[in-house]
Amino acid sequence: MTESTLTTATPKVTITSDFWNKYRQLIVKEVLPYQWAVMNDEADINIADEKGGDNPDSKNSHAVANLKIAAGQMKGHHFGFPFQDTDVYKWLEAAAYSFSYQANPDLKTVTDNLIDLIADAQEDDGYLSTFFQIDAPERKFKRLQQSHELYTMGHYIEAGVAYHQATGNEKALTIALKMADCIDANFGPQDGKLHAADGHPEIELALSKLFEVTHEQRYLDLAHYFLVNRGVDPDFYDRQLEADGFDNDIIPGMHGVTHSYYQVDQPLLTQKDAKGHAVRVVYLCTGMAHVARLTGDKDLQAACDRLWDSIVHRRMYVTGGIGSTNVGEAFTYDYDLPNETMYAETCASVGLTFFAKQMLQNEAKGEFGDIIEKELFNGALSGISLDGKHFFYVNPLTADPKFQQNPSKAHIMSRRQDWFGCACCPSNIARLVSSIDQYVYTVTDDAILSHQFIANQAKFDQGLEIDQTSNFPWDNHVHYAVKNPNGVQTKLGIRIPSWSRSNFTLVVDGAEQTRPVQNGFIYLDITGDLTVELTLDFSIRELQTNPAVSSDAGKVAIQRGPMVYCAEQADNSADLWNYRVAADADLTYHFDADLLNGVGEITAKAAVRKTPATTDLYADYQPTTWQPTDLTLVPYYAWANRADGQMRVWLNKENA
Repeated sequence: MTESTLTTATPKVTITSDFWNKYRQLIVKEVLPYQWAVMNDEADINIADEKGGDNPDSKNSHAVANLKIAAGQMKGHHFGFPFQDTDVYKWLEAAAYSFSYQANPDLKTVTDNLIDLIADAQEDDGYLSTFFQIDAPERKFKRLQQSHELYTMGHYIEAGVAYHQATGNEKALTIALKMADCIDANFGPQDGKLHAADGHPEIELALSKLFEVTHEQRYLDLAHYFLVNRGVDPDFYDRQLEADGFDNDIIPGMHGVTHSYYQVDQPLLTQKDAKGHAVRVVYLCTGMAHVARLTGDKDLQAACDRLWDSIVHRRMYVTGGIGSTNVGEAFTYDYDLPNETMYAETCASVGLTFFAKQMLQNEAKGEFGDIIEKELFNGALSGISLDGKHFFYVNPLTADPKFQQNPSKAHIMSRRQDWFGCACCPSNIARLVSSIDQYVYTVTDDAILSHQFIANQAKFDQGLEIDQTSNFPWDNHVHYAVKNPNGVQTKLGIRIPSWSRSNFTLVVDGAEQTRPVQNGFIYLDITGDLTVELTLDFSIRELQTNPAVSSDAGKVAIQRGPMVYCAEQADNSADLWNYRVAADADLTYHFDADLLNGVGEITAKAAVRKTPATTDLYADYQPTTWQPTDLTLVPYYAWANRADGQMRVWLNKENA
């Protein structure tokens, strides 16, 4: 038999994980129908302002109606944000991914009809952004700082590519091609074109995906141009604002934001720190990492490395959340990670997952897989309720219903909402969960990287198959069965998570082995069939922050395996700030199949502060007395699915 080498073709992955299949079926049965009803103004809901204020229309999204008006099928004005169309596009992308694991003829009829509607709404030159088509045609590309035109079309391009790949629908791809051609006709280094990019990055990663499908070099060149030109001429946007009318905002008040808010204060290739709007940063970085790989641009990759380091090592919450302030939904400065005024938008966690995936395709580094795991099981997953019909925009590390009475904290909600006026998050988490099969393996020139412990059956080219079985994230045993009938010669790289790197066992074909961890992976040669048993360290850990993080001094966070835990008022008497974890916490774990759709809960030995009954606001100091008690913790992703109340991730610690 002649040995052959595996190519980097995308494997066919069938998810068998009980944990994730519950969510993937939830997407099909509940999430997609619910979101479609909301966007068609057919659901009995309350739409909240994502920052805690009042929403102009508390019942209707109008997202589909805007497309119908642009297509001439309805009369009326545009409603909502200029990027309202993207709610529909991300929903369409989620539906496309769902077809890979659940045939659904009724849904496909809906999505095919939606493609027809989008095609009818698109102008002959490929332009499609319903706000400008309906209410401001004379302002197309005239206010890029806030228009979101390329952002909006980029989201459709992603959806159109996914839908074409899932169904073979040619019209879906044609719409995307016409959009890209329209953008290429108006933007670029040539004379007569606009030498700038959208204020909200997104088109860069969309054009990269379109290039991979079409191999049309113009699309990759344009994505590269948007990146290397970003920040070269920050004043371009100010000149546009002046020409369009400085106070003539599309989004009220946005003309006053700083250049760093949308990453144009200096050339992208010189930026060292993650600054400004968190979602914009990670979308920009996702496109940059993708283009860096496709073009071999080392300067772009170096910029990715710097921004990754800034985000992950100095500006990220323990749950994977990013964005330290509600003012601009933004990063602030190193180690500024407040818990009561933070933002940690769901879209930002989803975007950081995208960024990590691209980085892992560029370099076999386990840290990238660590962050994908952290987001999937914590920061991103928290954004959707267990019933699939309620959502968080902000994912705090401490919450209290009383925060709604404080304007500086009102963006931190203790209950997930039906929908939002700015509804970017619900369909974003839906498209991530429905595409989870794309986040399990990365195939490089010389290895298959198994970086997520999500039970699956995978088929690679030339007949190689991997069956990964486990009860992860509740159980620490992972089994691999590799079938290699054609003698494909490659390596299997298995990520050893950072939380288990000092303690794991590896059994290969029945024999325990010791292998070095190389950049977060252990590597095994594949030449024939192979069985692997990996046992990870699921010891319950008490984490503390870098001393520079003032918000969490004297506190600990509890983690088991990939899961970060939190205390909820549903399990513990208020007020949670009066608890402290004992010096010897004696942490115990128990899986409860009847709790929160089945979760592992942790009990910690603790004490609760006994406070004297008084009506005095201030009194003379008295030594604190403590009453021993138990503190019950549940996985962070599952909080706020029961009675309303307080929640805390960072807990006071005795003798800390």
